[in-house]
Amino acid sequence: MAIKTQWQSVIFVACMMMLAMMSGSVRADEVPLITGEHWTKSSEQVKKAYLVGIANIVQVETAYAGSNPPAEAQSVVPRFAKGLKGHTLDSVRDALDAWYAAHPDRLQRPVIETIWFELVVPGLQKSK
Repeated sequence: MAIKTQWQSVIFVACMMMLAMMSGSVRADEVPLITGEHWTKSSEQVKKAYLVGIANIVQVETAYAGSNPPAEAQSVVPRFAKGLKGHTLDSVRDALDAWYAAHPDRLQRPVIETIWFELVVPGLQKSK
């Protein structure tokens, strides 16, 4: 029963994050940029909720595009999905934990930037 409650919390947080990002009343300067400092101080549950939110955005964008995905110049979503192919939420979380542990001087680096340069870009290079 505790696991079900944890997953409900993760899903709730992810949905709230998505609603905040998609809400027309939220300005871009009001949405916080999550950095390594936030990441390293977060619980495993919060980390997973953040990653679920990103995964949901990628999935929604991919589903919306259907068989007619946008050109790479118009969206990073196809590259993001392709670069993370084979990863799980846990493997991304573990990779981020390891990267920030190995680079304590880079805690101001945004988590989304770390995902892009440390996971997506290498994943794209492997898929060539």
